[in-house]
Amino acid sequence: MTLNPFFLQGSPNEQFLVQDLINEQLKIYGIEVYYLPRKVFKTDNIIKEIQSSKFDDSFLIEAYLNNYDGYAPDSDIMTKFGLRLKNEINLTISRERYEEFIVPFLEGISSATNLERDEYDFVGLIERPKEGDLIYFPLGERLFEIKRVESEKPFYQLGTNYVYELSCELYEYENELIDTSIEEVDSTVEDEGYITSLNLVGSAVTAFATASISSGAISEIFLNNDGSGYSSTPTVTFSNPPNFQGGGKTAEAVAITTNIGNVQSIQRLEITNSGSGYVTPPTITISGGGGSGAAATCSVGTTQFSVSEIVITGSGRGYTTSPIVTISGPGTGVTATAVARINSNTEIDSIRILKPGIGYTEAPTISITGLSAIGVGTYVYNETVTGEISGTTAVVRDFVTIESRSSGVPDKKLLRVSLNTGEFGSDEVVVGSISGARYVVQNYDNESYDNPYDSNEEFELEADDILDFSESNPFGNY
Repeated sequence: MTLNPFFLQGSPNEQFLVQDLINEQLKIYGIEVYYLPRKVFKTDNIIKEIQSSKFDDSFLIEAYLNNYDGYAPDSDIMTKFGLRLKNEINLTISRERYEEFIVPFLEGISSATNLERDEYDFVGLIERPKEGDLIYFPLGERLFEIKRVESEKPFYQLGTNYVYELSCELYEYENELIDTSIEEVDSTVEDEGYITSLNLVGSAVTAFATASISSGAISEIFLNNDGSGYSSTPTVTFSNPPNFQGGGKTAEAVAITTNIGNVQSIQRLEITNSGSGYVTPPTITISGGGGSGAAATCSVGTTQFSVSEIVITGSGRGYTTSPIVTISGPGTGVTATAVARINSNTEIDSIRILKPGIGYTEAPTISITGLSAIGVGTYVYNETVTGEISGTTAVVRDFVTIESRSSGVPDKKLLRVSLNTGEFGSDEVVVGSISGARYVVQNYDNESYDNPYDSNEEFELEADDILDFSESNPFGNY
């Protein structure tokens, strides 16, 4: 038997009226929350588990907080990993408001170019809120993840439904990318997840050095035999000058080795101090290093002055490659040459003399050029940075300046990144994809952000003491 045709089970006008009344009630008694739809980058091919996702859109919508007396009971529990917060809230939002205000934007994204459709996946569900999307709850300044969507409660009043009831649980961050451009939302996960801290060279500092001259100094070294079989750097010594007791200085040098055809030999000798007071060329002895056969001689400027020593007065900073050292000429004579060595802190560690020159009447000037163009710009939150040498990429979480307490010492820069594709190398330049900022990595900490409940290493060590995986079956046999 059919229904009585003279009584309506809910006309469209009645349904519109109920929906308008609900919308009005939500605007009066509700709160404004941000709805963040999840965009999926990659899923597991077997069980379709989400492996990487992104939240970069946000929609402000009114919602009614059902659990007005606080979070759901038993939301804070003590586990063997420490205190776990499982705060839960239930929100009611208008079906009409969601379908008219949010769905059209999601349809616009899902119907974009083929490339964008391949890049983002909305799991074929945009007509209603879906599990896994996020809600930013401004009263508690927290993000909640939608765990269940109830679309049929209340149950078909006047023949249709008017609201969505969202059961939400406190969001547990798993390295998703959150970039809504709303500071209060993005900052909630700023210190969450696996984060690498990069100490950067904030600004390039030019190095400075001075030279001294003396008579009776070594003017040039000649490597007569480069030897062979050196497993380590040999020691170079010079005999003392005749007036060693009266103020003469013994020359000093270091050997630079090279490997050609699997034969480790000496490439050249670099002078660290050309000495003074020599009348005749001193004897050069090359010993140690596991090799043999190397021999060298030198010439001495007995009456004319040569560059005897170069002292670094400012080691500078920001050198990714050895800078060029230029020594002014004597006017008449032979100009000295030198080479700089840098250390792991991108500073000049030493300047060694290749040729002391001859004919100087006064100490020459030293100029150091070749400083890398680094230390410029400001990294942007959530932009991708790339290491120019390693090719490693990461996403910027924070970029801060640590002011120096000492005058004359440049401020330090700290860059915190996540979602690394590898490890950054020391002394390489890190470039921002949006800002174009360029800084050199001085050193870095690739440990996870300090979490008091992070005990993975302790568990692994304890497990190694229990199970012997050198056996074919560490769990034993029946």
